Amino acid sequence: MSGGRADARLLGAVLPGQVRWAEESGEPGPVWLFPEEEALMARAAPGRRREFATARLCAHRALAALGVAAAPLLRGRRGAPAWPAGTVGSITHCAGYRGAAVAPAARFLALGIDAEPHAPLPSGVGEAVAFGPEPARLRALAARRPDIAWDRLLFSAKESVYKAWSGYGGTWLGFEDAEVWWTLGTDDGWDLSTRARAAEAPPRAHAPGPSARARTPGPSPSARTPDPSSHARTPETPPRARTTDPPSRARTERPWASGRFRARIVLSPPAGPPALPRTLRGRWLVRDGLLLTAVAVPRPVPTPHRTAPKEHR
Repeated sequence: MSGGRADARLLGAVLPGQVRWAEESGEPGPVWLFPEEEALMARAAPGRRREFATARLCAHRALAALGVAAAPLLRGRRGAPAWPAGTVGSITHCAGYRGAAVAPAARFLALGIDAEPHAPLPSGVGEAVAFGPEPARLRALAARRPDIAWDRLLFSAKESVYKAWSGYGGTWLGFEDAEVWWTLGTDDGWDLSTRARAAEAPPRAHAPGPSARARTPGPSPSARTPDPSSHARTPETPPRARTTDPPSRARTERPWASGRFRARIVLSPPAGPPALPRTLRGRWLVRDGLLLTAVAVPRPVPTPHRTAPKEHR
C-alpha cells in the first residue's frame, strides 16, 4: 500500500495475494515522471496531469514490489498501459483515489480493477448499463441493502471485466455483452447485514516507490457517465464521459460491505493459448465513500501428462 490513510487497504481486500498493488488517496504532491511519460501529457490540463502522474506513481510502486526495474510506462493497445514484458496489470482513478495492480503473467492471464465514488449513477444512465435480468437483480439487492449504490457497482464490475478482457486481446466489449451475477452473504468474513466486519484484511508488504515516479491513464472514473448511444469502451478512455454526481445524490452514510461477482461474456473469448474463460470472476468492496471491483484471471495449471504403466511379464 502507498500513501493516503493508513487504513485505506482497499485494493488489498479485492485482489489475490499473488497480485501486487499500490494506492493513493488524496493528492501526494508533485510526482516525477519519465520524460517519455511527460510527453504523453504535454497538452493535458493540470488536473489531468496530476491524475496521470499519481496513477503512474502507483503503477511504478506496484511494479517495484513485483521486482520490476523502473522504466517508462507508456500507452499500448487502445490507450491502456503497455505493461512490461512478463507482467499483466490495470490502473484505476477517481476523485480522491488512484490505484494500480500488477501480477506476473506466468501466474495470471489478465487483471482488471475499477474505483468509483459510492453514489448512484446519474439519472438515465442505469438503463445503458443493466440489461436482461440485471435490473431485476439490482432491485432485489437494493431491497436487502438499500444503502449500497448497486447500479454504480454494476457499472464498476463491467469496467473491471472490460479491462481484463481487453488486456488479454479481446474485442470491443459493450455493457450489453457481459451479464453479471452477485454473491451476498458472509463470504470471506464479510457480513453484508452489518458494518461490524469491515475490510480489515492484513496488508501485504509493498516495496516503496522507485526513484522514478510515474503515470496513469484515462478520464477520471469519478466523472464517467456511460453514453447510451455507444457501448464500446477502452480500459482507460471510455467513450462515455464521466460526470460527477450532484452532492444531493451522494450517499451520506458510509456502509462497509463486500462480496463476489461473476460475469458471463456473450462474445467469443480472445484466442489463446490459453483462451480466456468466458465467465470471469471478481470481488467488490464498498468502503470509505468508495466502491472498488477487481477481476483477476489465473493462468490454468497444466495437467501433468501421465503415461500408462508398462506391463511386466
